[in-house]
Amino acid sequence: MFFRVVLLALVALTGMSVQGAEPPVSLTVQVDKPAHKISPYLYGIFFEDINYAADGGVYAELVQNRSFEFKAADALFAWSKVERGGGAVNLSVETDRPLNESNPHFLRLQVQSVGKGAGVANSGFGGIAVKRCEKNLFSVQARADGGFRGGLTAQLESADGKLLGSCRVGPLSSDWKKFTGTIVSSVTDTNARLVVLATGTGTVDLDMVSLFAENTWKKRPNGLRADLVQMLADMKPSFMRFPGGCIVEGKDLDNRYRWKDTIGDVAGRKMNWNRWQDAVAIKAPQYYQSYGLGFYEFFQLCEDIGAEPLPVLNCGMSCQYQDKQVVPIDQLDPFIQDALDLIEFANGPVTGPWGAKRAAMGHPAPFRLKFLGIGNEQWGETYFERYPRFHAAIKAKHPEIQLVSAAGPSPDGQWFDYAWPRLKQIPADLVDEHYYKPPQWFLDNTHRYDNYDRNGPKVFAGEYAAQNRNRRNTLEAALAEAAFMTGLERNSDIVSLASYAPLFAKIGSTQWHPDLIWFDNTRVYGSPSYYVQKLFSLNRGDVVLPAQLSVTNLFGAASRDTRTGDVILKVVNPSAEAAEMSVELEGAAGVSPTAQATVLASVRLSDENSLGEPAKVAPVTATVRGVGREFRQTFKPYSLTILRLNAGRQ
Repeated sequence: MFFRVVLLALVALTGMSVQGAEPPVSLTVQVDKPAHKISPYLYGIFFEDINYAADGGVYAELVQNRSFEFKAADALFAWSKVERGGGAVNLSVETDRPLNESNPHFLRLQVQSVGKGAGVANSGFGGIAVKRCEKNLFSVQARADGGFRGGLTAQLESADGKLLGSCRVGPLSSDWKKFTGTIVSSVTDTNARLVVLATGTGTVDLDMVSLFAENTWKKRPNGLRADLVQMLADMKPSFMRFPGGCIVEGKDLDNRYRWKDTIGDVAGRKMNWNRWQDAVAIKAPQYYQSYGLGFYEFFQLCEDIGAEPLPVLNCGMSCQYQDKQVVPIDQLDPFIQDALDLIEFANGPVTGPWGAKRAAMGHPAPFRLKFLGIGNEQWGETYFERYPRFHAAIKAKHPEIQLVSAAGPSPDGQWFDYAWPRLKQIPADLVDEHYYKPPQWFLDNTHRYDNYDRNGPKVFAGEYAAQNRNRRNTLEAALAEAAFMTGLERNSDIVSLASYAPLFAKIGSTQWHPDLIWFDNTRVYGSPSYYVQKLFSLNRGDVVLPAQLSVTNLFGAASRDTRTGDVILKVVNPSAEAAEMSVELEGAAGVSPTAQATVLASVRLSDENSLGEPAKVAPVTATVRGVGREFRQTFKPYSLTILRLNAGRQ
C-alpha cells in the first residue's frame, strides 16, 4: 500500500479533526519491498513568454524596440529625441531599402545640427541596469546618406544626464553594416539609458540597436540573464517545456508562434506581437516578442541545465478562448511539415538542410530531442480531427519521438472527458493535463492518479499552480502543491512529467498570478512554490517505497535512491499543529544514526517572499541524530520536510 492518508475520505466529508489523536502518528516504510520505478523526467519546468519572461526578462537584451518593428502607433516606443546645445534632428521610421525582408522598418535620423548632441535615447525595459566597471556590448546596424561623414557615439547616461561611459563606432557608409563597441560604466545604476549620437550632419539610418551586459549566462553573445538562468539550473529540472502555453496558439493564426522565425541571425528574425498584450493593462502599450530568445537558444539552454527539451507546436488552431481560427484539414500539411522540420533541426545530420542550419548557428551535434507537443490546451472535435494526422505523420518518420497531446484547459468536465477515450485509441504517448485550482483542490486530489488506467497513455501534468483567493504566492499555496506532488510521485508509473506554471514574472509587468520566480531589472527571488519544486527535484529517488501512515492529516511519499542507498521521505504538514511521528523502516539492512532534514516552513500560511524579504519562506537544512530502523520525528506546523536517511544498498 502506498503512502496514504488513512481516513482521508472521512476527514474530507466530515471536516473532523485528528489533532491530538493518540497514539502518535506512525509511518511504516517497506524498504526491502520497492514498488515501481519513478519516471526520470518527473520534475521539470515550463517556460512561456508571459509576464515579460523573455524580452525584458531572461533574454538579456537591454534595448527595448531595438528593430523598430512595433506597430505604427508605437513605432518609437522606448525611444526619445536627443537635442543638446544647438543640436537638431528629425526622427522617422522608414522602410525604403531595409536591412532585410523580415525586419522592414528602421529609424532615420536627419541631423541638421550636431551642437552638443543630436540623436536618440532608449530607456530600455523600465530603465537600463548597469554595474560599475562591467563591460556592456553595444552593436548597431547603420548606414549614411545625404552627405553624412563620420560615425556614431554610443553612451550610457544616468536619468539626470550624467555620462557613465561611451564608445565610438564608424565611419558609416551608404550600405548597411554592423558596428560593435564596448561601454564600461563608471558607476552602478539601475535606471540608466542608452544614447546614440551622430558625429556629423546628414542622414543616418539605424536598425538593430543593441546593448548586452558582457556577463550573460556563460558570456554568450545574444545571451541570457545569468542570475535568472542560475535559478533554473539550481532546480536541476529534468525537462523544459517551451515556448508555451497560449503563445503557441496565438490570438489568431497570424499571431501564432512560428519556430522558423526564431532561428538564424537575430537581425533576420521576424518580430511578433505577444498574445498576452491584451490580458491586463501593463506599462507598455504593446507587448512584443523579438524572438532573440528563439528555439536554438531554448535548445541550448536545456543542454546547459541538463533538461530534456519539450517543444510545443501549433496544430492549426488559434486560441479557442479568443479568435478560434482553424486551418482547414486540406491545408494542414505545412503545419505537419513544420513539426517534421523541427525534429530535423534538433536531431538531423549536418548534411541535411535543417541540421545544416543548426550547425551554422554553432551546434553541429544534435540536441537529441525526445518529446514534442502538438497543440496547447486545445479541445473538442476540431482538435481530434487534426491531432491524429500529426501523430501518424511523425510516428511514420520518427517513432522514437514521444508525442504530447492536449486534454483541454481543465482537469475534468466535458472536454476532458471527451479527450481521454480518443487519446487511448490513437494511442497518444502523453496526455497534457492542466490544473489551476484553489489550494483545497490540490489537498483533495492527492489520490487523483491512484486508479488511472495503467495500460493507457502516460500523464504530463503540464501546467499547475494553487490559486488562493488573492492569487498570491503564499506558503499555503506551496504546501497544497507539495501535497499534490506527493501523489504525483507515488503514481509516477503513470505520471511521467510535471511542471508548475508560469515560470517567470517581472514585477510591475504581470498578466498572470501566481508565478514561480519573480524579478526586476537587477534582483530575483523564488516564491515558496519555487522552493517546493526545487526540493522535490533535488530529492528524487528512482523507485517508490510502499509506506503506510496512521490516522493523520499529513501528506507524503517515500522513495529510494538506489545509487546512494538513501531513503527519502517527503512529508507535508499543512495544519497549525506540529505532528510527532514514529517512523519504522521495515527491512532496512542498516540505518545510519544521522540523517539530513530540510524543512520549508513559516509561522503563517499567508507568508510569502518579496524583493525586501527574498528568503522569508526558504528551506533550512539540519542534521538529525538518533535515527535508526525505528525513531521519532516531529514535523513542524505549516511545513514541507524532506528527510534523507541512509539505509544502505539493499
